[in-house]
Amino acid sequence: MLAFESIQEASMSLGRNLTFGETLWFKYTADKSDFYLYCHNTIFLIIFYTMVPLPMVILELMRSNKFDVYKIQPKIRFSLSEMMECYRKVLITFVFAVGPLQFFSYPIIEWVGIRTSLPLPSASEVFWQLLVYFLVEDYANYWLHRMLHHYKWGYDKIHRVHHEYVAPIGFAAPYAHWAEIIILGLASFLGPLIVPCHMLTFWLWFVLRQIEAIETHSGYEFPWSPSKYIPFYGGAIYHDYHHFVGESCHSNFASVFTYCDYLYGTDKGYRYQKEVFEKRREKLRMEDNRDGSTPPFKSE
Repeated sequence: MLAFESIQEASMSLGRNLTFGETLWFKYTADKSDFYLYCHNTIFLIIFYTMVPLPMVILELMRSNKFDVYKIQPKIRFSLSEMMECYRKVLITFVFAVGPLQFFSYPIIEWVGIRTSLPLPSASEVFWQLLVYFLVEDYANYWLHRMLHHYKWGYDKIHRVHHEYVAPIGFAAPYAHWAEIIILGLASFLGPLIVPCHMLTFWLWFVLRQIEAIETHSGYEFPWSPSKYIPFYGGAIYHDYHHFVGESCHSNFASVFTYCDYLYGTDKGYRYQKEVFEKRREKLRMEDNRDGSTPPFKSE
């Protein structure tokens, strides 16, 4: 990071006055190393992982008929202790897998040019970089995820852990074998490696990716979700199907969008079963007494 002794010196270097955001950034980062700032990423991941699923936890405990109509697999319920056990295991994975991954990846991040210096990126720059990151991550994740299903050893020894949740919950989004965290984590790092960005954009990218993963594992499909307006976005019901079918699933490998599954023909089972599921879900809305006898999806 460029070392300026004062805000005035930083302004002179840029040839203009600092914006409010740049002033805050300068004051916070002036005496901090780039590595220290990079480590913030793990802290943000833990904070957002802890906070974002809480509304779904409350809904799961309330089990109100008003919101149960939006639950994708309403027959499956989780207790508070079960959800907290998932949370505990994920935090352990964060400490022993994500933490070291962040530590050892720093030289690469520094080499490709993830900068912490002024000026801060413009809103348009951030938008286009994030779009590239989502597209790159989605494509790479599709093939890595598909590989873990294709090879029996990869599924049995690694990916099966993530599929312990046949009906996903928000806390289960990063619930996985430590090796899977590293394998699929490579897909998340690929975008910034191809198109280097500012550290703020880097933080934002991983936070948004975490939030997206929590939404797709939430177990709820809300019609008012802003993600409904994102073209080719998969969403919770799209990924929920993948979890329900489990090891035998040959559909819905993509992490964010649906275009890879469509292009490579791995969404045919889902497209058929979605019609069946929607009819079943509509019937559930009309039932006052749910007896838990019929699953929302059929087997592929």
